[in-house]
Amino acid sequence: MGKDVIIACDFASAEKTFEFLDRFKDKKPFVKIGMELFYAEGPGIVREIKARGHKIFLDLKLHDIPNTVKKAMAVLSRLDVDMCNLHAAGTTKMMKEALVGLTREDGTRPLLIAVTQLTSTDQESMEADLLIKEPIDQVVMHYAKNAAFAGLDGVVCSPLEAEKVHAVCGETFLTVTPGVRFADGDMGDQKRVMTPAEAKKIGSDYIVVGRPITAAEDPVAAYERCVKEFVD
Repeated sequence: MGKDVIIACDFASAEKTFEFLDRFKDKKPFVKIGMELFYAEGPGIVREIKARGHKIFLDLKLHDIPNTVKKAMAVLSRLDVDMCNLHAAGTTKMMKEALVGLTREDGTRPLLIAVTQLTSTDQESMEADLLIKEPIDQVVMHYAKNAAFAGLDGVVCSPLEAEKVHAVCGETFLTVTPGVRFADGDMGDQKRVMTPAEAKKIGSDYIVVGRPITAAEDPVAAYERCVKEFVD
């Protein structure tokens, strides 16, 4: 499986999204549609971006009782996205039911990955807010193993954890890593970060990059820099 850079299109409207994507002309980067854009514009934005030729990671992080997640995944599967996700904290049963809902009648389905711990979470906040006392890397590996056992394709994790996830779950188990910043960039609200070159070195399969590209003076150049550092 080839590495790829996914641009987080965290915009509040279709207008802003297409204004951004139009700058790429013939390029068709892999894009992430998150809660803000999906809730603002609905499923139509997914269909329109897909029709333009982009691969789509639909980042809605489902987390509910197993039957509800199964039914929701069946709906998302009909949008023809390439990747979607859920929270591993929803339990192995929920993840297994999600796969059932996501799989189409012909046996095909989007990639399904699980969120372990958000990259804005650190040890202190995990202990204080979630009452989880184990070391954060141990928690992430436990969630990753649960996801692999449930049959998922991979996990969303910090790039700092990607190498260990592969060691625990196998090289073909995908690691999708946000929290990527250029060495000369702003960390924003991410607490566990790495550069594209470092993410490549430790084995991330996909990096998700938002503000370092979307807020750049020249987003296309920033995207190309990411690709050069991570893929080429």
